[in-house]
Amino acid sequence: MWGNRSGTEPKNAKSPLRVRAGLAAVALPLALAATIFFVYRAVATGESVWTVEAVIAAAVAVTAAIDLVVIRRRMGNRP
Repeated sequence: MWGNRSGTEPKNAKSPLRVRAGLAAVALPLALAATIFFVYRAVATGESVWTVEAVIAAAVAVTAAIDLVVIRRRMGNRP
């Protein structure tokens, strides 16, 4: 069962974890910078649109951070 391959995936398929890690590593600082900028604009202008933008950017930053943690854990469990 374990040795028999029935799918079309090649034997030497590469994992996309490094690409995901690179994208998350770029997204995290950009999202943090955007969050700081949008919070500053929200405080300076008092417009609620900047608060919404800050929440969206913060959600992207949290998602990227969680993704980096998951990727690090999965890369550590590789054979």
